[in-house]
Amino acid sequence: MKGHPLREQMNEISEAPRKTWFWELAAGVIDADRCIECGTCVAVCPSNSIGVNELTNLPELVKMCTGCSMCWDFCPRAGLRYEATWPPATVPATPEAISTPVEIITKPDSADPYYKLEGVDPGSGLGRVLGAYSVRAANRNDDAQDGGAVTALLSALLRNGAIDGALVSKPSQDPATPWKGVATIVTSVAELAATSGSFYNQTMALAELNLTKYRLPAKPRIAVVATPCAVEGLRAMQSHRWPTGDHRVEAVTLTIALMCTKNFDYESLILGDLEHDRGIDLRRVSKVDVTRGRLIVEYVDGAVALDEPIKNFHHSALKGCDECADFMGRSADLAVGSVGSDDGWTTVLIRSERGMLAFDQMRAAFDIRDLTDPAALTRLDQLDQKIATQALQRPLDPMGPFFIDYEEHVKNYQYSERTPVLLRSKEAITVSQFRRRVQAAQRAT
Repeated sequence: MKGHPLREQMNEISEAPRKTWFWELAAGVIDADRCIECGTCVAVCPSNSIGVNELTNLPELVKMCTGCSMCWDFCPRAGLRYEATWPPATVPATPEAISTPVEIITKPDSADPYYKLEGVDPGSGLGRVLGAYSVRAANRNDDAQDGGAVTALLSALLRNGAIDGALVSKPSQDPATPWKGVATIVTSVAELAATSGSFYNQTMALAELNLTKYRLPAKPRIAVVATPCAVEGLRAMQSHRWPTGDHRVEAVTLTIALMCTKNFDYESLILGDLEHDRGIDLRRVSKVDVTRGRLIVEYVDGAVALDEPIKNFHHSALKGCDECADFMGRSADLAVGSVGSDDGWTTVLIRSERGMLAFDQMRAAFDIRDLTDPAALTRLDQLDQKIATQALQRPLDPMGPFFIDYEEHVKNYQYSERTPVLLRSKEAITVSQFRRRVQAAQRAT
């Protein structure tokens, strides 16, 4: 495939074979409106060449690209076959069997440099589950989401000294961006308390694994709370090690996936749909929640400012979310959400021995009971996978090769709505690109 025109203009030296550059990632993912803003490309770059554009919240090149291919290889919407990060399921595909895990067997495949996992199909049932519960924090904060499980868990781990910090989202301090989540690392229970609740926008979370601005031990232990796509990127980076620049991927000792079917463009959802179109006073909002298929916004006085079907806001969702078949966070140590539990309770799926150890450390902080409706998880997972298989331009194959070459990606996507931009006419732009250009122009004036 012909190289990028900018590279051709730089010099007449032939390019080394099999290189993939940030420009390919931009063409196939960012400019093609498929970026899910997980931050994997920033964290994986060994030369710290990729940053985050503060205006668009999208990855951008901040210094010379070396063509190492890492940003392409590990992006869950590019070279990473994200479902290959799922461990094999440990239960049959029936909700009734979630409490009876079976043995996991790992076996190196001599014909493949990357190990394969044997077991039940990773995409079946609820995935690997060592335990499934509905929990509620015994001392629940009114601002906490659902049962306050994540805050209670991280608080217990911080108090016990099991972790040195946690990567979470906090509210933006910029008055121009109310109810926008910003990635941060908290190192105390007091800092954690200020981050309760959910923000329905991506934060480029893994980009925050550059720990140089935080006061942490030389070998810190960090828990990461993120969407399933970010956990997939992180899990891939941890299983295929190499120098990763300033980002401390090896410091992550626990991953907590927030169950997620879609995430949203902040400006379109919060500033557009809620503030502009529906007149919601964002300064008075105390909680934004998506539950039971509805988007609910509450004011600080307890009044319900909005209660509408979430489908009314799908136009503001990140388009790359359609390609995700992992709403239950199959790659994580723990997966949490509201599906399967009563109102005011949190569903917790324990997916690894490390997750079990973490859960055991905070049992005293929780009210714990069996899931109310485990079949609801299976139903939503089946719907999510159906949507993903329609949007993906390649087979969903958990046992397939870990990485996808750029040439193969182009072959799969070149005749779709998600065609890499380098293959389009120079005038072709996506709706999201147009929206961001308009917003940028408005801010500039």
